[in-house]
Amino acid sequence: MKNLLVLLSLILSNLLFCQDSLSVLFIGNSYTYVNDLPGTLNSLTLSLGDKITYDSQTAGGATFQVQTNTPAVFTKIKSKQWDFVVLQAQSQEPSFPTSQVNTGTIPYAIQLADSIYVNKFCSQIMMYMTWGRQNGDPQWDSISTFNGMNGRLRDAYLRIMDSVQGSMSPVGSAWRYVRDNYPSINLYSSDGSHPSTEGTYLAACTFYASLFRKSPVGASFNSTIGQTNASILQNVAALTVLDSLGLWNLHDLSELTISDFVVNQNNESVALLNQSLKADQFSWNFGDGTSESIEENPTHTFTSNGTYTITLIASSSCDSDMFSIDVNVNNLSDNALVSTLGSINYKILCLLDNQYQIQFFSSENIHIQLYDVNSKLQMSKSLLTNEFNIDLSNLENGIYILNIETDKFKKTERLLKSK
Repeated sequence: MKNLLVLLSLILSNLLFCQDSLSVLFIGNSYTYVNDLPGTLNSLTLSLGDKITYDSQTAGGATFQVQTNTPAVFTKIKSKQWDFVVLQAQSQEPSFPTSQVNTGTIPYAIQLADSIYVNKFCSQIMMYMTWGRQNGDPQWDSISTFNGMNGRLRDAYLRIMDSVQGSMSPVGSAWRYVRDNYPSINLYSSDGSHPSTEGTYLAACTFYASLFRKSPVGASFNSTIGQTNASILQNVAALTVLDSLGLWNLHDLSELTISDFVVNQNNESVALLNQSLKADQFSWNFGDGTSESIEENPTHTFTSNGTYTITLIASSSCDSDMFSIDVNVNNLSDNALVSTLGSINYKILCLLDNQYQIQFFSSENIHIQLYDVNSKLQMSKSLLTNEFNIDLSNLENGIYILNIETDKFKKTERLLKSK
């Protein structure tokens, strides 16, 4: 009997040890409190053998600006060393014109994020990407349909996510998948805006997958919607989240600090744009044995030809991480860097501010495409000449991805729009 009790004790202790537990604070409004999303997530999580402790601060129609002017929000932030803090904007505000979101939404999200990181630097901010209204919003044409409104919400939440160095629970993307593939499942309440019980259950499944980076498929808790629909919504959430972890910035839970940077190279000089997450200390090695740097975004000039490995160690009280990129330096007579695409040589020259010229030394068919960091196409061109100018001056600041293709080869370059 004694041996049996010892065995049971070991089994139970192992179960408790294997159980994942997270603390989560929800800051939002009615899309969070209708049908009690945090409580639904809690029940779902328990049925999958994991655990959350949670709290929420919600007020109907609250925008990020309203939340920053609500003392109770900051009281809740300071009440615990949260693993995750979920931020949800008012249901329409991220879908409004980009300039309005940039001035009336993102600064207040950053203000909330700053307070969260002051309370616990290693807290992870997760944006709650909500959904378009059932028939869109008639205020203006771009959001007058579900797809139009949902797309603008998605794009804006991705921008906000990047601005606060956070991650995403892509509920709106899961919502669209259900509408497109399972139209008989009604995700809306009678007002065509707030979630039905099915909508809240889908949101809970998406949050479980986003928070734990695990599939909700097989959960025994199905709220009141029936096992068939519950299984469909579980699978949709798993597909939406787990197939695109990088897009939603859902890195491994054990890797809070992520070292990352891009190189903007002009001849033998490089400007390094730091894109690390959850880091406040930086150590650069340029690979040429001459110097190092602790600046956040340093520049460096190489003095001789060669291939150099640039390494960044990003660190914080949470973690540290290392990332490296190789660069090639060839001082030609015209001081331009030559790259190779299959059997084709080409070079990219920086002409004036935010203007580049790409030159090819081949007569093959060449096609170029320019994308922003949200994978939105900005330019597509089949080149009839071996020289083409690329002007970024009318685009927003940031990194742009240049795809260069021939019939047999494809290569990617990164261009910087800095001012």
